Amino acid sequence: MDEFTTRMDVPMEHMRNLFGEYDTYIKKLEKDFHVMIINRDGVVKISGRREDVEKAAKTVRELVMLSERGTVLQEQNIDYAIELGKENQEEMLLAIDGDCICHTMSGKPVKPKTLGQKQYVDAIRNNMIVFGLGPAGTGKTYLAMAMAITAFKNNEVSRIILTRPAIEAGEKLGFLPGDLQSKVDPYLRPLYDALYQIMGADSFTKNMEKGLIEVAPLAYMRGRTLDNAYIILDEAQNTTPAQMKMFLTRIGFGSKVVITGDASQKDLAPDAKSGLDVAAKVLSKIEDIAFCQLTSKDVVRHPLVQKIVKAYENYEAKENNYFKNYDKKHRGRKFEHGRK
Repeated sequence: MDEFTTRMDVPMEHMRNLFGEYDTYIKKLEKDFHVMIINRDGVVKISGRREDVEKAAKTVRELVMLSERGTVLQEQNIDYAIELGKENQEEMLLAIDGDCICHTMSGKPVKPKTLGQKQYVDAIRNNMIVFGLGPAGTGKTYLAMAMAITAFKNNEVSRIILTRPAIEAGEKLGFLPGDLQSKVDPYLRPLYDALYQIMGADSFTKNMEKGLIEVAPLAYMRGRTLDNAYIILDEAQNTTPAQMKMFLTRIGFGSKVVITGDASQKDLAPDAKSGLDVAAKVLSKIEDIAFCQLTSKDVVRHPLVQKIVKAYENYEAKENNYFKNYDKKHRGRKFEHGRK
């Protein structure tokens, strides 16, 4: 097959951002699209099979436009752009980047970084209750926190309530030192971290003292009605069905709820049912309740974490298929035996 070449002008001020240190990003693009990319005085030349060159060129154009918006390109941007490019969805890169939820105290914009995250954020905007399901590193909690703080600052709600089950990884609160708040704080640390980053320590402390921000274990929700609040239940896979029902029936008028969890990280007893699993079956067809399933494609931590999550997803899928096939064979043998 004849080699195809295309050329495009890239402003010199964006060249370093596009190529990365030691041409790291361009090498990734070359490897994944099976093309050769050369820079000559602001003109980028892409050579290879026509189909590969066209996909690579579209992806490079989107990355340049992203750079022109002021985005400092990182490895995650490049990896995800390549993934979208292979699926002919590279134009979604700009749509995702254009959705800025808020800024951290250091001025860094908080945005969805993947298509799954964008759909998750849109679901939160458009529904009263949203379940964000997916593995670690997909931004479930952080994005929900950003949405909650933005709604609070815009006076859309009068308070923020953050909660999660307080017992994880086989630990019991009674064995931990200190009063109840001291016992619970380590479990709520990820929520505090997000609050400090987006709201700032001073603002967080003042609003906490006024009772406008509450961070508490799930057991504290019993017997309350939560009106005009933004409520986030984190690590919901560790709730029992009774706890989940109790929590959902606390929701009052003018409130918005985001429930996050990862079904693969349950810390419940092996034979215990998860409230998150039951809720997914019971509530899936109710209007104004949305379920968003994030995957390894939406992991925005180090690229190695994405590979680890994907490897576990594949392993668990194989395990589930094995047990399903085993059960079918076993039931079939019992049926045949009964007929005899």
